[in-house]
Amino acid sequence: MSADGQDVVVFPGAGSFGGELRPLVAGLGASAWLMRYPGRFGGGFGGSAGSYRELVDTCAEQVLRRRPPRCALVGHSFGAYVACSTAVALEKAGVELSGLVVIGAAAPSLLTIPEEATRDVEGTAAYLAVVDPGLPAATDEWREVVAETALRDLRLLRESIGAGLPRVSCPVLAARGRDDPLTSAESVAAWAEVTDGGCAAHVFPGGHSELLRSPELEGVLSDALRLG
Repeated sequence: MSADGQDVVVFPGAGSFGGELRPLVAGLGASAWLMRYPGRFGGGFGGSAGSYRELVDTCAEQVLRRRPPRCALVGHSFGAYVACSTAVALEKAGVELSGLVVIGAAAPSLLTIPEEATRDVEGTAAYLAVVDPGLPAATDEWREVVAETALRDLRLLRESIGAGLPRVSCPVLAARGRDDPLTSAESVAAWAEVTDGGCAAHVFPGGHSELLRSPELEGVLSDALRLG
């Protein structure tokens, strides 16, 4: 827990083990840490979640074990939806949220996942190649680790579509890359639907994941979450 009592929890995207988020986590200071999804880090960290609800419950438990009186949640892509659902669970548990940051994700009411992206590993790999052309080449190892993990994540996320989501009371900051094929100005602004605390939208140069390396994003997050 940080000195001022605030944790900043960062949620990775589909298939991600958090490598692309490490610079952002480091830039957000000592209070920031990476959420660990079940099944991501070997048998010692349990098996993959059997449902979207189980995934969210596991994430909320990780935060609650640290007993922060206050925290902020930051999620990228798939992680934005998990962070939002986790925020609902944490507020119900009495944790004060200073903010929810969602990056590279359309609002839940506008979320769509192509059927072919969740049909098999080949479909998921093709989907990721369109969404994030900068990803590593689809070698056998990449397909086994990243694409298969992303396939499980996207199948879980499909369960949340149309299920509805209670509103949170904390402010929301929604960010997108200008060249991100998964988002638009309208779909990012629609995150205002999930909060009673106000919503601000920002656009940064780059694509779906490129903005994660943007100093401008780090600065906006630090200001919004009152870090440093």
